[in-house]
Amino acid sequence: MPDPGAHGESAGLRVLVVDDEAPARDELEYLLTSEDRVGYVATAGDATDALRLLRDQDLDAVFLDIRMPGLDGVELARVLARFARPPAVVFVTAFEQHAVEAFELRASDYLLKPVRPDRLREALDRISGSPAESPAADRDRSANAPPDTGDEMIAVDTPGHTRLVSRDAVWFVEASGDYARLHTAEGSFLVRTPISQLEERWTSAGFFRIHRSYLVALKRITEVKTTTAHGHVVKVGDQELPVSRRHVRAFKDRLLGRARPGRS
Repeated sequence: MPDPGAHGESAGLRVLVVDDEAPARDELEYLLTSEDRVGYVATAGDATDALRLLRDQDLDAVFLDIRMPGLDGVELARVLARFARPPAVVFVTAFEQHAVEAFELRASDYLLKPVRPDRLREALDRISGSPAESPAADRDRSANAPPDTGDEMIAVDTPGHTRLVSRDAVWFVEASGDYARLHTAEGSFLVRTPISQLEERWTSAGFFRIHRSYLVALKRITEVKTTTAHGHVVKVGDQELPVSRRHVRAFKDRLLGRARPGRS
């Protein structure tokens, strides 16, 4: 079997196309590389190659055919759902009957072949969280964020009662589907707010989105290092969190901004 392909590496969404039929795989690869917000496209002909790529690379999304020999697309999606940091999944198929099962697996979207460019853009909207959002938005977000007006108290449900957690006590936030988990020195707490909303509210308070799954309080970072397995990682308390490639430049710019004299 030929090695999986990879094209167009630059800033932007990093995606994987998985399809056992080369013409369909090539067509979707072409459509994706034509989109400005997509910076990198890898391809795989089966689930085995796909899992190898996902093991070795930080990818934002997988565009996944359903009917494939061996492990099919639905079975592969179930495997991906068990990842510590699962990529977004978009099913791409010629058959409509799997739609319900796809959304039960929390797929970001369900595209029918042949894929239309406008529907592909809608799927990218769902993955990135807003229409045509690019990694450059990360660098601009803190400048455009509303001024912080002080600490914020977040209501979290715990067994038997509701507790208020101070935003200042949060070390980092972890995405959990449509919810988010706040990690503090006293433990972690699930809140019914997506990480994207917390990012918008907390950027001006010193939080930064280092990965699609993590929002970090910059003042809690004690170390930044490079590893062979994950590229850049930050240490927060006793946790090491990955910095995705699409966020590295903006993250470094933000750290340098904080390090300059006169910055808090």
